[in-house]
Amino acid sequence: MVVQTVNDRDCIRDLAKLVAAIAAGDANRVILKRWCDVNALRRPDRWPVWCRPVAAWGEILPKDLLKCSDNTLRGIEYGFRQILKKHEIGDDSPVLPHFEVPAVFDIDPPNVWGVEIGRHSSGQAGGAWAYDPPIKEWSDLDNLRLPRFTYNPVKTQEALCQADELLGDILPVRLVCRHPMDATLCTPATDFRGMAQLMMDLIESPDEVHRMMAYLRDAMLGAMDQVQATGLLTPGSHWPMLTSDPIGPAPRDGKVTYQNCWTLVNSQEFDQVSPAMWEEFLLNYQKPILERFGVVCYGCCENLTKKIDGVLSIPNLRVFVCSAWSNLDTVIEKVGKKHVIMWRQKASDVVFPDDVETLRKQLDEGMKKLRGHHVQVVLRELQTLAGHPDRLHVWTKLAIETAEKYA
Repeated sequence: MVVQTVNDRDCIRDLAKLVAAIAAGDANRVILKRWCDVNALRRPDRWPVWCRPVAAWGEILPKDLLKCSDNTLRGIEYGFRQILKKHEIGDDSPVLPHFEVPAVFDIDPPNVWGVEIGRHSSGQAGGAWAYDPPIKEWSDLDNLRLPRFTYNPVKTQEALCQADELLGDILPVRLVCRHPMDATLCTPATDFRGMAQLMMDLIESPDEVHRMMAYLRDAMLGAMDQVQATGLLTPGSHWPMLTSDPIGPAPRDGKVTYQNCWTLVNSQEFDQVSPAMWEEFLLNYQKPILERFGVVCYGCCENLTKKIDGVLSIPNLRVFVCSAWSNLDTVIEKVGKKHVIMWRQKASDVVFPDDVETLRKQLDEGMKKLRGHHVQVVLRELQTLAGHPDRLHVWTKLAIETAEKYA
């Protein structure tokens, strides 16, 4: 139960009115069309530019500035303030004209896998952590369980009613239901065994790795079936990077399927794995999942330069993510204009230089090469602004100017 004080309620509603005004504005309509055009392989007015501060939010918007006292309302407040801050930064963040409430599912087992994923913490805020894997012996695979997702209508309706009572006259409340798990697969595999050990396993215990990856594939496919069977699935085609025209065939009886949805997937933990072993132990297990979606965005921070052909073999691929470690020239040559190239910036190269002309040069060199292609310009995974509090404003302005020059 959310405990609202008069001040908390007024704070949330005042912020919601500001967000609703942005969502209804002409600038937001242009942003939405810009994303839809590029993701449909049409030529937009310019390439979309977007940044994701991640841990740098702690510097941009410290949580001690929040005014609400209830934890749930503080979360809503923080989300609204993030939208307003991104609007100030000026990137192409789409703003929704409604407030989303996720469908609630009960998960059995509650820890999803039947084993506890462990971490060794440094004990320092923002410090590193190390794996504490639960699958220490291969016999421990027998402890894994296939998760079951059961829709909880009572908790979902309660959340909808509370949101509607608070915000419904300002931002219409909408139930959303996404696919329940991550098709990346290599992240939980690494959680199970640890990074260094998994790399050794690929050589020393290939049969056991195949068994583990088959379990993860089947867990994902089973969870997808359980969620789709509720008839509540929603497309999610309005997120940054994924905002698009409707996907796939019109849903029969109004019920969305995964053919109407995007999925984002990557192979970060397999960055140092050879293309052949990446395909054998990861991509071949991801593909049965990816084939069920309407469109796929593949990649994150890993170097995919030598794995481009494998990524292009995904039949419903729409976005190829060219990280700062992938060779842009090779990506342009092989990906061409058949897909969108998400050109990712290296966060450290953006936040640490004191001379912003360095940023301008980097953007100009890359976008000049990308001229004529379908492109998203994305800066993600920021851990700090490195003492440059206006850096995202500066980078966004430079990126937009450069995109206008070459798009």
